[in-house]
Amino acid sequence: MSENGHAQPQVEHPGAEALRARLRQAVSAGLAERIRADEQAGRPPLDHVGRRNLAEKLATDEADAYAAEQLANPSTSTLVPDGVEQRVIASVLDDVFGMAGLQPLLADPNIENINVNGCDRVFVRYANGERAQMPPVAASDDELIDLVRSLATRSGVEERRFDRGSPSVSVELPDGSRMFAVMAVTERPSVSIRRHRFQRVTLARLRELGTIDAGLEALLAAMVRARLNVLVCGGTAIGKTTMLRGLASTIPPQERLITIEDNFELGLDRDPQHPDVKAMQAREANVEGEGAISQAELVRWALRMSPDRVIVGEVRGPEVVPMCNAMSQGNDGSMATLHASTSRGAFTKLASYAAQGAERLPLEATNLLVASALHFVVHLAEARDDKTRVVSSVREVIDADDKQVISNEVYRPGPDGRAIPGVPLRADTVERLVEAGFDPELFERSDGWWRP
Repeated sequence: MSENGHAQPQVEHPGAEALRARLRQAVSAGLAERIRADEQAGRPPLDHVGRRNLAEKLATDEADAYAAEQLANPSTSTLVPDGVEQRVIASVLDDVFGMAGLQPLLADPNIENINVNGCDRVFVRYANGERAQMPPVAASDDELIDLVRSLATRSGVEERRFDRGSPSVSVELPDGSRMFAVMAVTERPSVSIRRHRFQRVTLARLRELGTIDAGLEALLAAMVRARLNVLVCGGTAIGKTTMLRGLASTIPPQERLITIEDNFELGLDRDPQHPDVKAMQAREANVEGEGAISQAELVRWALRMSPDRVIVGEVRGPEVVPMCNAMSQGNDGSMATLHASTSRGAFTKLASYAAQGAERLPLEATNLLVASALHFVVHLAEARDDKTRVVSSVREVIDADDKQVISNEVYRPGPDGRAIPGVPLRADTVERLVEAGFDPELFERSDGWWRP
């Protein structure tokens, strides 16, 4: 076991490391080639067992080829004994189908974010806000690149390249974490991993964690039951996906959900509470620059799949227009997330994204569309203690007036950053929420319910 926490071959033999490098390259290239071939032939991708069996054959064949080369050049031969060869093959397969040097970090449930700035510059952030530098995750930058490639190769339904021609890659790891890596555009390869500590979460659990209080729990649950359209916004890694999962936990199990993401992250299709879920992921262009499928196109497809609700994992561009159309054309109760620094700023972001779409909507038309589609915006931020992620603001969308969306901040940031009751809800909204089981007296505590 190395200091990185993963098994390494016994490298006392001079040919072991050279063999290991050859096998890693052959397995990575062979798996990628099989994915391309299956995609072009319209075949379903290999499952995990099939990929492992193929990788074992690729490694064994390459080991035989390496041995033949060494036998043909006895003057420079570093022929590897059979026992060492088998250990090298096993090590390569473990690396390819495991997390290698990342495994100890991914196994720590208290680590939320992992940032790798080259193989030996590793930093983590813990759930309590603390940060630390960790040991190297690979022996070299080349090995780090190989690790990213192997993880990308087996990441999901399609090939994810990582080379100078495609210097970035974003994939979901087996534990649900999100990995983004870049090379070539940086001096050294860089990897960022965002952990989702709560793959299954409820609003009650978010209250226990301090993200919401009792009043917000009741309000958010009633929004979902009343089939109101909700946009969750906030900064990077603030917990938007976790909040979306919490909201989705209150959706009746008999409803049909269509989820649309740039990269698989929500995982509602793996939640036994929601048996009728179809998850769709945007697709990048292939090597020839063809075959790309955007989130905007997937939203349009989703409307033909008889959804009760459409959930967009993260709005990042032109998909905002078909998303709003979906929300305003009978798919009430739909949800999405968005990067925005304030709840009011979410409307500006939506307008800027809509301007990028094929429809080229002017600001006034976008605001009318947003106002007709959205009912509430829920904003997440860090509390004043810089450790706890909380709901800081909730806006009720009222109407659009030329160049702005009119909204009421029904929950506003309190002294510690946590949301407390603000402007009252509109009467017709209260009636709709009451029909869904909401108690309007929960608004009567001006300091909120964060403390008993």
